[in-house]
This record gives sequence, C-alpha cells and structure tokens, in this order.
Amino acid sequence: MLKYHTSGDKPVIAELTDKEYIIAEVQDVLDLIGNLGTYDCNRIIIDETNFHPDFFRLETRLAGDILQKFSNYRVRLAITGDFARYNSRALQDFIRESNKGSQVLFVSDAAVALKALSTR
Repeated sequence: MLKYHTSGDKPVIAELTDKEYIIAEVQDVLDLIGNLGTYDCNRIIIDETNFHPDFFRLETRLAGDILQKFSNYRVRLAITGDFARYNSRALQDFIRESNKGSQVLFVSDAAVALKALSTR
C-alpha cells in the first residue's frame, strides 16, 4: 500500500502505490497518517486517482476536510496528476495558492513530488 523512499536507512517520504485505495472520507486519510507515524515519516505522495472525484469539487468541502487533517498532523502532501483537465476556476485558484506554500503541493508526477518534498 505504501512505498517508502529513504534517506540512508530512514523512511522520509511515503508514496501511496495501491491504485485501488480511494480516499473518500476523512477516516481514510487518518488511516494513512497512522501508517506514516509507524515510521516517523511526515511526507507523502498521493496520485489524484486515489482521491474520490468529490475531492476535486470544492463545494463538497471534502478537499478542505482532508487537507486540514494533513495540516493538523503536520504531514506534507504532494498530489500528483494532470490538473489542467479540471475546468473549475475555483479549483485552479486553489491549486495555484496551495503551490505557493509547502504543506500541500499539486505536481505532475512522482519524480517532481519527490524533489519538491525533499527540498522545501
């Protein structure tokens, strides 16, 4: 389910690799964060396909609720995917604003995510 990228022998960035795992509610994120705590890891990469489509519809508030948990537990998150395909101006603004910070990043792929989570 989670692949760990290490520095030396210490896991520093987790990557959700289970394509069947769908984050549809806050509890799904809490389960992931709990797994990270096992390895004292505070950074994770998740592909957009692992999020329920409601995550990308801001009016559902699912994105806000989920991202708040990552913030509360101080877990940095990189979401990978092709976000240009979403026509919502509000979502595009949200992505742009998120990328100005370092807590939640929306990037094209895992390689970019690894670099961003390693350097910010």
